[in-house]
Amino acid sequence: DVQPGVDIVIGPGTEAIAGEGKIVTAGGIEAHIHFICPQQIEEALYSGITTMMGGGTGPAAGTTATTCTPGPWHI
Repeated sequence: DVQPGVDIVIGPGTEAIAGEGKIVTAGGIEAHIHFICPQQIEEALYSGITTMMGGGTGPAAGTTATTCTPGPWHI
């Protein structure tokens, strides 16, 4: 389907890709991720994920899992 009344300006450097018969999305969002290593970005992009969101500030009492620890290594 297309959205009626939506006009998108496409520049001369834009490559149009045929999408007939396919399910096409602009990119997936990973809303629950444990930022463990930088390689996760590459794997996410290969699988169509363009946005990753995590929460927390590191290990909680009673667990060794790390969610996001603030610092220069933060993805």
